[in-house]
Amino acid sequence: MEKTLEQTNEIVEVCLLAGKIMLQNGAETYRVEDTMTRIAASFGIQESHSYVTPTGIIFSIDGMGPTKLIRIIERSTDLQKVTIVNSISRKISSGELSLKEAYDMLKEVEAKTLAYPLSLQVAAAALASGCFVIMFQGGWEDFLPAFISGGLGFYCLVYVHRLVKIKFFAEFLASFIIGIMAFLFVVISFGHELDKIVIGSVMPLVPGLLITNAVRDLMAGHLVAGISKGAEAFLTAFAIGSGIAIIFAIY
Repeated sequence: MEKTLEQTNEIVEVCLLAGKIMLQNGAETYRVEDTMTRIAASFGIQESHSYVTPTGIIFSIDGMGPTKLIRIIERSTDLQKVTIVNSISRKISSGELSLKEAYDMLKEVEAKTLAYPLSLQVAAAALASGCFVIMFQGGWEDFLPAFISGGLGFYCLVYVHRLVKIKFFAEFLASFIIGIMAFLFVVISFGHELDKIVIGSVMPLVPGLLITNAVRDLMAGHLVAGISKGAEAFLTAFAIGSGIAIIFAIY
């Protein structure tokens, strides 16, 4: 059945909203494009085109309406939202949801804050830092210094990023604080191996998901997105390395 322009615009809005939520919360580029195409096809639009980069989504339908663009400014990691959007997409494909129901559910997901509280994130980062010290063959006497340094560094990353919307600066300052704390712990003999404490403490800052998505996008043929994410991961690694290098230069 031929779609009216209004129906077509509604379908495009649903597709763009689904893609936006996924891209903002850590989904791979090819997964975002595939989900948008499948949603459009489920609502009777067989010829649709999507182009996704880490900072924007372009979506169009052959012969119907204008091409639409969404700009992506803020990006974080919340894989629960990605999972929920995938679930909604599967329900759309199976015919369980109408266009309006799908749109309302997606708007509800977009408005929700599903991430864990900051206190729990900091506690997890601190515990992970201590465990990484042991994993990298450090001693148990360095567990607590890494626990404190890693937790404080992660809190600094989140807090500074809220104040200054420059991720590089927040990552640099967080790693610098970790380096100072580790150095002080070694000086007062509360910690023993500076390198082990630092390595364990910075692990929660390492952009593991970003690196993984960059490689997966490159393997899927999305060269622009893959290279962009790889460059972003490199900047994060450079920021972490620079902050720590200052402390090792002093030590």
